[in-house]
Amino acid sequence: MIFNFSMKTFEFSLNTGRSQARKRLGRFGRLRGGRFYDWIVWAALVSSIWRAAPSSAGLTSDENLAPPATSSFEGSSFDIFDFEGPKMKDLYYVIMRDMDAQLLAMSTGKLDVLSDLYRPADVERLARSGAAELSLASTFHGFFITFNVREFPWDQVTLRQAASQVVDRRRWTRDLFSGYCEPLASFLPPISPYYDPLETAGPPGVGSSNVDLSNAGLSSVEAARKRLADAGWTWDLAGWLVAPDGRPAPLTKILCPPSSVAATTTEIAQLMAEALLSLGVPAEAEPIDFQTMLARVDAHDFDACTNAWTMSRDPDVLYSFYHSSMDVAGGYNLSGISDPELDRVLRDLRYAPDEATARVMASRAQRLLSELSPVIPLYSRYSISATRNDWDGVFTTDRSTSDNMMTLVSMTPKDGKERPIYWNIPEEIRTLNPLVSSTAYDWTVLGTIYDTLISVNPYTFEDMPWLAESWSIEPGDAGSVLTFTLRPGLKWQDGRPLTAEDVAFSLRYIKDNNVPRFYDSVKDVESIEVAEDRRTLRVFMGNTSYWHLHNIGGMLVLPQHILETVSDWRTWQPTNRPHEALDGTVLTELIGTGPFTFRESRTGEYVHMTRNEHYMLLRPQNSKGSKETEETKEARP
Repeated sequence: MIFNFSMKTFEFSLNTGRSQARKRLGRFGRLRGGRFYDWIVWAALVSSIWRAAPSSAGLTSDENLAPPATSSFEGSSFDIFDFEGPKMKDLYYVIMRDMDAQLLAMSTGKLDVLSDLYRPADVERLARSGAAELSLASTFHGFFITFNVREFPWDQVTLRQAASQVVDRRRWTRDLFSGYCEPLASFLPPISPYYDPLETAGPPGVGSSNVDLSNAGLSSVEAARKRLADAGWTWDLAGWLVAPDGRPAPLTKILCPPSSVAATTTEIAQLMAEALLSLGVPAEAEPIDFQTMLARVDAHDFDACTNAWTMSRDPDVLYSFYHSSMDVAGGYNLSGISDPELDRVLRDLRYAPDEATARVMASRAQRLLSELSPVIPLYSRYSISATRNDWDGVFTTDRSTSDNMMTLVSMTPKDGKERPIYWNIPEEIRTLNPLVSSTAYDWTVLGTIYDTLISVNPYTFEDMPWLAESWSIEPGDAGSVLTFTLRPGLKWQDGRPLTAEDVAFSLRYIKDNNVPRFYDSVKDVESIEVAEDRRTLRVFMGNTSYWHLHNIGGMLVLPQHILETVSDWRTWQPTNRPHEALDGTVLTELIGTGPFTFRESRTGEYVHMTRNEHYMLLRPQNSKGSKETEETKEARP
């Protein structure tokens, strides 16, 4: 949705929730996650999300209506070839951390797109400036407090349940976000069709309620302390918690980004520390450098941390987050939870043969997680983004704010003059190695470089052709057989043709090298066949799963001629290795099929991208002034 906000937008009551927020905002406008493609194609590129979900690409933001330029596209009629672009030659991802600086840059034309406006005062300030159009959408975002359950005291489930019980997520959400997000007590966001609100799930006091129903009349803190006492926990003379075996609860440091990067996240860490203190657990927030935080969490060197995820539309992302097999260095099971019953349910979810089974298992998994409490869900944020109103071609839907791929492809200045696009990134880029990168900031860049076989319809969330023009699923001897046919005429950014061999090599490489970020999606691949036409490949799976199509179809596709030269994927730095295109242009090894090609990165300043002249949506007249070729026409569905 795109809105020109009035002050009425901010007159939220204390209990403003999702429906109220959308209803209020809806008065002032009209309609605008593990898998990789859920991230790169449609997800809002929001700075509060400090990791992209596994295999999704990504620790971590009036009355005069402005209709979206693409408002005529709806639902199943959406066709990517109705878009042409990129229209602009240069794209700069501007690294700007300070929110006040971002807002000033937006108002003065130094930024064109700003993601993740989450503080009401900032939204109001930008709305008052009249410089931008604002868009809002529900997202697959979820924000959590994660405990390291590998070590004492957070290996104790009763303590985790008590900690969950004293969290006042409704008050925290209300006070910090004024209705621009909703309290989250479950493990999938409310927009997910598999969301379980957990109104009666788990032990009393755990889940959606802060009240222990078995102890009527007690406050949440009193009920939580009673829970601990009933399990044999005690308190010493100073009031500090002592475990049943006599071990005192040590200091818990809650890692979080500094307030200069994510002010509300720092506040939440402080609130969580206060909640733990009310139980007698020594605790404090520990704001640290964002990159240092990521490294420590990856190395399991933490007590607790804040983290947020952009999840995918499929609930088997829970397998990646909470199955014990994913507790590896660089894996997504950050908490280290390991429970046989949870593992069984998550496996049944991962290999559900149909949607009905998937729904049952998704609900069971969420309820078990509520009991085990390896993390505390806190809130799911709406995405609010701003695009300067001197641009045409802004694309939005009720599920996607303006900071999406189609906007990037379609943007054109209203004055018709060629100029760069300036798109904000609120944190330093960690790495542009697509095989190890995990932050949303990295994938903001990488998402414009790499593509996948299938994508997601931004109106319906249904599957949509992308690099593959068609696909089929058939039963095989051992499991499902997936067949994909690529669009004709596809090329890499260096001008070389993309073939089914590239797709097959990407899948084999990731599986053979056990690449943690993507291995979960390819581990069930038994074999791959490429047809003589080099456009068709068949992927033979070792079993049957409702999610195989999304796992394989949503995997990033890497160029074989680049990847086969990489001796160590862990230390590969593609931006530091020159690579010559067919026309003699010197690029880097960061080569994909997406709309923009990497050219230069300057720490603390920007990442410079240039238009991919071989992009499948780019008509020749955009770059050379010639008419559309027969090859380009043939690529259309």
